[in-house]
Amino acid sequence: MNRPAGPEPVPFTSRMTRREIAAVLAYLPLHIGLLPVLLLSLPQTAGMSEIQINFAIYAIGALWMLLFAGRFLRRDFDPLCEHPLYCLLQVVTSYGMVLALNMLLSALLMLVQTELSNPNNAAWSDMVTKNFGKTAASAVFLAPLVEEPIFRGAVFSLFRPKDTDAPAVPRRRLAYLTSMLLFSLYHVWGYAIQDPANWLYLLQYLPASWVLCRCYERCDSIWGSILLHMSINGISVLTISALQGMM
Repeated sequence: MNRPAGPEPVPFTSRMTRREIAAVLAYLPLHIGLLPVLLLSLPQTAGMSEIQINFAIYAIGALWMLLFAGRFLRRDFDPLCEHPLYCLLQVVTSYGMVLALNMLLSALLMLVQTELSNPNNAAWSDMVTKNFGKTAASAVFLAPLVEEPIFRGAVFSLFRPKDTDAPAVPRRRLAYLTSMLLFSLYHVWGYAIQDPANWLYLLQYLPASWVLCRCYERCDSIWGSILLHMSINGISVLTISALQGMM
């Protein structure tokens, strides 16, 4: 595997157990389907706002991950502690890559569609305006803790062979492709069902998803991609809040 010059590369050995993978993936349909329906239909929660429902779903998801993937999160904390500077470098470098790739993709998409209005981004911007605290908690702390164990810890590592195993380039590519597609679909499928034109915005999540996989792989720790995900969301939330404050 080609790695950049610099600190000694970290071999990829991160792996969930089969039980952990099953438990983590079992939460995904609850997260995108059952929990929203329950929270909207139960008398005790029927009056909750979109922000409160979103916060509750991610809070339940974070608790689920701690209960069923807590040992994995604990195991993967060791590589982060063993190579802190290397992992920090990967997170910082990865964030720069996300910015550059997003700028390039936005420029390319503007050639196809003159005005880009990602409905998922618009929804989060609206929530930041209405309730900064709960939205920031959901986006910065809870969402990465839920989404990274699912799309990187379970999906990516399910296909990605360990570096200690025999080389398997096709499986590594499949790990990237599967994780990237599922992560992107997760963010747009609800809006795309309402309006097929929104499938275009699936492309906007592919660069970040690729970089998150890369960061996880290079750090050999799910905490690398969690910290990167927190940084991406945190800076985005602060930027939205600052821009709205200037208006």
